[in-house]
Amino acid sequence: MLTTTVCAALSAAGLAVAFLTAWRRRFAAATRLAAVALVPVGLAMSGLVGLGGKIGRAFGSWAADLVLKPTVWAGFAVLACAVVLWTIGRAAAGRAAAKPARRQSSAAEPAADTPALTSSGPPATQRKAKPEKTKQGKGKPADSGEDFSDIEAILKKHGI
Repeated sequence: MLTTTVCAALSAAGLAVAFLTAWRRRFAAATRLAAVALVPVGLAMSGLVGLGGKIGRAFGSWAADLVLKPTVWAGFAVLACAVVLWTIGRAAAGRAAAKPARRQSSAAEPAADTPALTSSGPPATQRKAKPEKTKQGKGKPADSGEDFSDIEAILKKHGI
């Protein structure tokens, strides 16, 4: 009796956490949490938890209950639902992880022929490239080999 209560409390707490995770729009993680939360109540309903030290004697009664009690069948159905939810959650998480990778590779990188100092967007937000002022020291010519446009593009991409 106590085992069933503890299993039900664990499942209720797990389902509450899954609901809060879904509330934050993390549906794949919420689906996996719901699957894990269903396992204790499924084990308790099917009679696989709570046998204690009576395994040899209790197996015969559990086998009879398996055939005669619908609660045991419902417990196995809950465990099957947990497996199905876990599989769906894993598949959705893998699919969601692949989707942003495709977006980043196609849309986030600027084209190779666009200059690094200009930005795309409405004309009000575009920055104008200022001409670079070169300071020439006492007789030292400016280094034309130093081109920081690729470094500036990387820093701008990361918001620095």
